[in-house]
Amino acid sequence: MVKRFLSDIAGKACEFILPIRHDTFIGNSNSCIALCTLSSIDLLLSASRSDLMQYIAIVGRLLSENKGIDALVRYVIADKRRVRYMIIAGKDSKGHLAGQSLLALWLNGIDVNGRIIGSKGKDPILTVSKDEVDEFRARINTIIDMRDVIDVGRIREYVLTIIQE
Repeated sequence: MVKRFLSDIAGKACEFILPIRHDTFIGNSNSCIALCTLSSIDLLLSASRSDLMQYIAIVGRLLSENKGIDALVRYVIADKRRVRYMIIAGKDSKGHLAGQSLLALWLNGIDVNGRIIGSKGKDPILTVSKDEVDEFRARINTIIDMRDVIDVGRIREYVLTIIQE
């Protein structure tokens, strides 16, 4: 309980120190591809201003291995665009390892305590239910691991190969 409280305070401090007006940008409503830029805010903004948006449904950041992934799981479940492909690109957040945790969630799910199986993050405990996690895992057919890639052009090339399949 105290750990979660401190995490909430740290999160609010980060929002104050590094205010970001947009967490996500919506692209082509007919696309089934999502781009997660992890902690790379410059990549998020570059992608949102590029022609990549005509090929992807949404681009968003992911900073934490708990609240951020909770929100992402809920979005995918509620999404009417039916995201099937998720590209994880950009720099993973130190300590939190949100990208590694997201991959672990998709591959392994959660245990009875809501902990992401195989996550190396500091506090990979989710509040979403096992059923929600299972639905998320079933909806996302493929996660493409492009962590450390911050070049929109390289990401676009990969997106175009998905579209051509």
